[in-house]
Amino acid sequence: MSIQNSAEKTLYGGVNAAVATPMMKDFSIDLERMANHCNWLLRNGCDGLGILGTTGEANSLGIAERIYVMEGLVERGIPAERLLPGVGTTALTDTVKLASKARDLGCRGVLALPPFFYKNPSDDGLFRYFSEVIERIGAPPSIYLYHFPQQSMVPISVDLIRRLLKAYPGVVKGVKDSSSDFANTSEYVHQFAEQGFEVYCGDDSHLHSLLSIGGAGCITAASNVTCKLNAEVYANRANPAGEAAQTALSALRKVITSVPLIPGLKSLLAHQYNDPDWTNIRPPHLKLSQAVEAPFFSEFDKCTSNQGKTPSH
Repeated sequence: MSIQNSAEKTLYGGVNAAVATPMMKDFSIDLERMANHCNWLLRNGCDGLGILGTTGEANSLGIAERIYVMEGLVERGIPAERLLPGVGTTALTDTVKLASKARDLGCRGVLALPPFFYKNPSDDGLFRYFSEVIERIGAPPSIYLYHFPQQSMVPISVDLIRRLLKAYPGVVKGVKDSSSDFANTSEYVHQFAEQGFEVYCGDDSHLHSLLSIGGAGCITAASNVTCKLNAEVYANRANPAGEAAQTALSALRKVITSVPLIPGLKSLLAHQYNDPDWTNIRPPHLKLSQAVEAPFFSEFDKCTSNQGKTPSH
């Protein structure tokens, strides 16, 4: 599949931030800060917004809270068609409820983890789970599968995708691969991209390589602060400027992942927005200590000093 063709046929092709969820000191969700950040992301290189995923602390939120986020962002003017909400839960009925709400709000797709509490489920069991989700919704939005075996301990296999595509063509639309295993990501592309199946990386360092083989783009945590650079890689995916932008992006990702990812991103957003409330984070995550923050900020600022990537409202 050519790079150009893969870009033209995608719903979320390009750069998607795995959006962080700002919170108040009591850990309630701060929708105003979140909407402001979403608007900044859309103005600065993001094509879409992956809300309520791993980076968004979704599995620290209740079902009512996730609905509150989806409704609240749309009410505040964030275009529903640009949102890709995470709807994966351990309960089939909760996943159906969240996906149905996303569809009703106008979201074109949802990102679904496999049921992740019971380990080592068979592909037969996972096929039955996703089939039930799709059929119970009735008129489902596009379903994007979420492969993150290090966290969920439940992988999304090539065989499972093949079965789902055969059973639900046009509904099972793509996958986010957060495994950081580019051989696995590449296999998804080689097996399914010709069918219009969209493959997204969760690792920014793989973005240019994925685009070069016909992948759709990225859905990444680092894009919360690197989205302009991600967009440069995407815009120049077919020329040498894309490779240069990728080198810079990979260096930034290395800094960002040198500390615990979600607390680190929230510290960076607090640092760059000059807003300490961005560091509020639900347990069991903890804020970065000042001893960790100081060298972390120094390394990040060194990488960004000539790039003009600092967010501001």
